Amino acid sequence: MDISVLLAKFWGWYMLIFFFVLSVKPIRIKQIFQDFHDQKFALLASFMAFVLGLVNILLHNIWEASWIIIISILGWLALGLGIILFIMPHKAARWLIEVNTKMIQVLYIILFLLGLYLLNMAYQILIY
Repeated sequence: MDISVLLAKFWGWYMLIFFFVLSVKPIRIKQIFQDFHDQKFALLASFMAFVLGLVNILLHNIWEASWIIIISILGWLALGLGIILFIMPHKAARWLIEVNTKMIQVLYIILFLLGLYLLNMAYQILIY
């Protein structure tokens, strides 16, 4: 299996599952951001984001003008978020809370549509 397809399936399912869980239990969003004030949680979250982003980049750092560039961008975003959360957890948590409260509907729609798009590209459900 092509690594681009594998990572498209991973990110697509991740986004859709995350979207549906947060849609069914919106209290989880508030809980996650409250937990960011705990240094242990922030450290664990930064480590997970860092590892996920680094593995994604090492396996797939392809910058061509097609749908697979999304996978590289997601890897770099995860790595960057992991580094920022590790270096300055309180500032990063405040920034994430601010972005989340101002743009929650837009972020949900992007999460859902991007997840569907990546799954479509991986499974070739709609051919165009």
